[in-house]
Amino acid sequence: MRAAGRSVRARLRDRIAASDPGLLRLTAGLRTVGAIALTLAVLALLGADVHLLVAGAMAAMVATFAIREKQLGAQAVTLALGLPVALVSVTLGAVLNARLYVGDVFFVVLIFCAVYGRRFGDRGTALGLIGFQIYFLSLFVGAEVSSLPTLCGAIAVAFCSSALLRFAVVPATPTGVLLRLRLAFRARLAQLVSAQLDLLDAGPEEMDKALEAVREGTARLHETAMMIQAQLEEGTPDESAARLVQRRIADAEIAAERLGLLLLTFRSAERADTLTLHLPGAPAPSVGQPAVPDEATATLRRDLQALRALVLRAGSGDAGTGLAHVRNRLLGYRDEENLPPAPAAVQDVFRGIGEAARSVLGLRIALDGPQDESDDTPATARSREELDAEDAAIDGGEEPAQEQETGLRRPTTRAAVQVAVGSTLAIVGGELLSTQRWYWAVLTCWIVFLNTASTGEILVKGYRRLLGTVFGVVAGIVLAGLVGQHTWTAFGLVLVLIFAMFYVAPLSYTLMSFFVTAMLGLLYTYSLDVLLLRVEETALGAACGVIAAALVLPVRTDRRTNELLGTVLDRLAEVTEAAVGQLSGGPADELLDKARDLDQALADLRAATQPLIHPVTPLRARRHTARYVVALLETCAYHARTLAATAELLPTHPSIAADPRLRGAAGRTVRNIGTIAARVADEHAAARVETGPSIASLLGSDAGTPRYGRITDRVLRHLERLDEAVVGLARPLGVPVAEPRA
Repeated sequence: MRAAGRSVRARLRDRIAASDPGLLRLTAGLRTVGAIALTLAVLALLGADVHLLVAGAMAAMVATFAIREKQLGAQAVTLALGLPVALVSVTLGAVLNARLYVGDVFFVVLIFCAVYGRRFGDRGTALGLIGFQIYFLSLFVGAEVSSLPTLCGAIAVAFCSSALLRFAVVPATPTGVLLRLRLAFRARLAQLVSAQLDLLDAGPEEMDKALEAVREGTARLHETAMMIQAQLEEGTPDESAARLVQRRIADAEIAAERLGLLLLTFRSAERADTLTLHLPGAPAPSVGQPAVPDEATATLRRDLQALRALVLRAGSGDAGTGLAHVRNRLLGYRDEENLPPAPAAVQDVFRGIGEAARSVLGLRIALDGPQDESDDTPATARSREELDAEDAAIDGGEEPAQEQETGLRRPTTRAAVQVAVGSTLAIVGGELLSTQRWYWAVLTCWIVFLNTASTGEILVKGYRRLLGTVFGVVAGIVLAGLVGQHTWTAFGLVLVLIFAMFYVAPLSYTLMSFFVTAMLGLLYTYSLDVLLLRVEETALGAACGVIAAALVLPVRTDRRTNELLGTVLDRLAEVTEAAVGQLSGGPADELLDKARDLDQALADLRAATQPLIHPVTPLRARRHTARYVVALLETCAYHARTLAATAELLPTHPSIAADPRLRGAAGRTVRNIGTIAARVADEHAAARVETGPSIASLLGSDAGTPRYGRITDRVLRHLERLDEAVVGLARPLGVPVAEPRA
């Protein structure tokens, strides 16, 4: 019973870790709710009235969520600087509240400075956010000069409560966050293997659903890997150790994705297209009935289950002959003589399982240090030797400084001008709607500019905020009616709504807006007319933001996506050229950094295309094109990452030899990437994408080795699929394709 209880707890922990990588959302929610609850408790003991309770709660919320720095020392400095900024802001709000035009002008100037401060990094962003939100707070509670002492005291209590929760009760150090992200990566990797196991057993009617689960698991694993990359620099003091973890995470991700492709190929009538794993909604390839449960297939199912168990127990402190036996058996599939008799496609899956087991072993060594080697088989010992040699070859390097834009081309300057203009329009329009609650329009205009960079993104964010506000108003009316005059019951529900707001914020901006509006409906029991006014002010603020973004220094969605698309193509060309160069015998390059830059550029492009693929987008053809292009680029990135990972094995892996012919064979692919990038940058560019013989045929007949017989054959296959995907990009992007030469 006790063991069963531990198993249930472990499964629950893994599910939570996978759904909330690093527990970042849970930590943010608990920290904010705790700071607000502590502030309310202290102010209640001091006999504060409802207005001060509301002000303290809002100040505690701002002091908690505004700070985004990773190191605790930097957070402490920003929080300490934030308190005087907040006190000055609330004082100016109280003084200028009665001066109509002067107060409005100052509010616009404050908004401009707050947005412009983002150019100074996390601290500038936090201080600007605190200054704006506390000034808004002074308008919200109707601050007056006579009430300033008590109001400043409530804000000071809020900041102290936030500090106590941040540094003592719910601390989040970079090292701790990285540790939890590693657990999340392990949990998501196990979930992906489970989805792949379902893919193995899926019948024709279940294939689409099983493939969608594999596709989603692959995307979520990549998401967690990117989060770990972002935390490595701060969470791992040793640069070489950080690079080692980065390498092992990338290895595990590539091995897991390749295993899914091999399983899909095995279940399909022909070799699976890599695009199938990256294009949402793409139909599954045709399959027959579920695989016949012969001996080889039954062994395959058993070994997939064993791989999942190996992933779940890696890093948990478990040891013993049982785990070692499983690990040794799976690693043995990397040697040809250990493969069970089966068709070639099935043997490929066994090899994929062996490579995945090796990546799990490498990840465990990188994260937990040396392991017990007493039960190693010769195959496991060889895998350890390869990993040790790779670890010794990993070295740090400096990233080149990137050129910064200046003047009005600087994103922070442009956004500051836009939001200042939009806020001016929101003030004028808001006061026409209501001279008492005009600031709701300004708040919405401010918010729609946060973390957006194009007119389309602002439009979608404004739409989502309006939708969440409408439903939040309804919820606020219902909850206010249920709570009645029970103040502390209302504050208890407010804490629940605030936790929900922060927990869902990274997932759905609409839900976040819903919870914050419902919360505000509880803080103040508004009449129906006032709640409807809030909807009107929200719609007005969103409209002012969109108008300012569209007319003042606009960044069209197409322009931004084209810029980011060009960056992705440049990074793809860099990774491909550097990897092929190293595989051809050239000097070693910083392939890990280049691959990381490619992934980040692709993530930025994926975020920027959200307005194009949003359900409200009227242009369905453009929506399908955007999805298809991003999926093709994800396919290209997968093959480029795999080439880079293979190239880094070259100095240490005995089965990989440099082949100078690869550089010439891959030259066409690199040129095609450059051609597409040039066409994206200039639609009048006249160059054409080249097509021709397969890359394998360009190397001559002696390159035709048995499937997976040599690493070289795998390199060729990735180069061919990358070449095909790059040519596939030409059609949706309108790049002409030259006819192959006779």
